Amino acid sequence: MIKPITKILYILIITIIILIIFTIKTAWESHSKINLNVSFISSINEEKTNLTNNEKKIDNNWVVKIPEIDLYAQIKEGTTKDVMNKYVGHFDETQLEYGNVGLAAHNRGYPVNYFENLKQLKVGSEIIYIHEDFEMTYVVEKIEVIENTNWEYLQNTEDNRITLITCVENEPKYRRCIQGVEKIESEEY
Repeated sequence: MIKPITKILYILIITIIILIIFTIKTAWESHSKINLNVSFISSINEEKTNLTNNEKKIDNNWVVKIPEIDLYAQIKEGTTKDVMNKYVGHFDETQLEYGNVGLAAHNRGYPVNYFENLKQLKVGSEIIYIHEDFEMTYVVEKIEVIENTNWEYLQNTEDNRITLITCVENEPKYRRCIQGVEKIESEEY
């Protein structure tokens, strides 16, 4: 028969062994999670870097510049909230190069407000549009406030023009519309 003190000693030793095993197991799992997290974070950072480099490569080939208001903005296809929270949006039903190029951007209250100074443009102001190897300079011809249901300014045209559309402050039913036509070097405004 085992003495009570020996029995308590055995239980104490077994408890210590179990605690040591549990501590080692917990430390190992924690170490594995750290390695897994480091690998996961590294792969995410690598994807972000690749995405950022690809976006820069694409975006630098598609921009709108308006020197008069210090605008240099990257363009992305579409006019969804996600697109316009980062870029100038291209109306996908308009042309990319020849014809009528339609662009839209926010002018206040959003993460980026590229068209915030659009209302400072005047007839004769220049707009430079670049899409890949295509570059064209336009001269502002029309500045109008239109109803938000009026899409006629985005219809295709036989001449080369650019149409910029943004909101009108505190007027949700209206849009500011700036239209420029291709600059012909001999023309003076």
